[in-house]
Amino acid sequence: MKGKLSNKRGTTTAIILLIGLLSIHSNCGKGNGTGTGNPPNNPPAATYQADYWITTGDRIKLLEKQAIPLQFGTTSNADPVITIDSSIKYQSVDGFGFSLTGGSAYVINQLPIAEKANLLNELFMQSDNSIGISYLRVSIGASDLNAEVFSYDDMPAGQTDTALANFSLSKDTVDVIPLLKQILSINPSIQLMGSPWSAPVWMKDNGSSIGGSLQPQYYHVYAKYFVKYIQAMKAAGITIHSITVQNEPQHGGNNPSMVMSATQQADFIKNHLGPAFQSAGITTKIIVWDHNCDHPDYPITVLNDADARKYIDGSAFHLYAGDISAMSSVHSIYPDKNLYFTEQWTGANGSFSGDLQWHMKNVVIGSVRNWGRVVLEWNLASDPFYNPHTPGGCSECKGALTVNTSSFIRNVSYYIIAHASKFVPPGSTRIESNSAGGVYTAAFVTPTGKKVLIAVNDNSTQKSFNLKYKGQSVQTSLAAGAVATYTWN
Repeated sequence: MKGKLSNKRGTTTAIILLIGLLSIHSNCGKGNGTGTGNPPNNPPAATYQADYWITTGDRIKLLEKQAIPLQFGTTSNADPVITIDSSIKYQSVDGFGFSLTGGSAYVINQLPIAEKANLLNELFMQSDNSIGISYLRVSIGASDLNAEVFSYDDMPAGQTDTALANFSLSKDTVDVIPLLKQILSINPSIQLMGSPWSAPVWMKDNGSSIGGSLQPQYYHVYAKYFVKYIQAMKAAGITIHSITVQNEPQHGGNNPSMVMSATQQADFIKNHLGPAFQSAGITTKIIVWDHNCDHPDYPITVLNDADARKYIDGSAFHLYAGDISAMSSVHSIYPDKNLYFTEQWTGANGSFSGDLQWHMKNVVIGSVRNWGRVVLEWNLASDPFYNPHTPGGCSECKGALTVNTSSFIRNVSYYIIAHASKFVPPGSTRIESNSAGGVYTAAFVTPTGKKVLIAVNDNSTQKSFNLKYKGQSVQTSLAAGAVATYTWN
């Protein structure tokens, strides 16, 4: 009996163990909601990893990719938090770039063929080894950064050409148009904006390239002048996507320049330029103002004219005076009209660190946070002596590139634009991000879904802060005045 009882106990124990093993096996991987297991229908949260590029004011780092990516996860510290929210979307982006002045084209064309080709690829190609410039502004006629003053229909003193029979792009066929064709062969989708510094002097009330105003009897002729320009460029294989009516219409001291009041601009657009474009089947966008942020009342006045407004795409701004928030004041009244930032120079006497910090905060980040869809710095290139320029034109305008006859140097505005153009292609959308602790930011989602954050440390000392996205955070830091661009999927 004793042995039989022992066998029975052993059999019972074996059965219990077998049932337990079967139970464990049947529940393997299912989890019970109280442990750390991950049910098949509830996968682990994504882990984000950000690559980032830094430029410092001391130039030790120049758009330098950092070797170790930032790994998002959990963090607990008292540093400021910058939160990126891709569910909140704002304006779309058309591009980042420069003005390709006549002087810029001239000095770039002086480079040896191979060096020039390498430079153009670096500037305009969409690749890991380029900065992907996607937008250029060109002058309609001469700007002050041409070697000489000219229009496309210059006449001897006392003569006029109301039929525009002598209209010709011949001055631009030397440098600007050939260079634009090379650029378009690299990036066929680059967008171009045309801006006039002055009408032909025979149309003006002072007969001079400096200052003066367009005479009303020539409004219709000047409208045809724009039409002929766009058509002639198209015939040369170049599409002008937008025009501004007048560069800096309240500054008559440049050479060339022309003054135009808000009421004059509204009259010109509604009664002449808009109808002329419509009649010729031209879809080029018409943009008003193209001057400083201290007078948002100017574009608002033009847009208040309903007959002019129907032809207007939006307003353009510079920041030599005023505050960048002026762009938002126009947006608040006319949210259906686009906003553009079209010019800001870096000067011969500026510092790399100071210009980097100020331009990133106010021009790149500031304008896109105030609804800008385009951000352009001023001239793309100059020689070591800030030439060429017209008599009386800007003698201290530093190009993004300093070009001599055989090589070039990358200057501060190259890096200012590159921190955006390389990572934020056309068709991207600005998304929500905050600025905190003196670190100013702008965030985007690209057409492929990549997230991009541009940040500048506006403090005089190094600043640590946290980046937070979809509940995950990572701690990082920037040196005083440094700029970074972060990207992740």
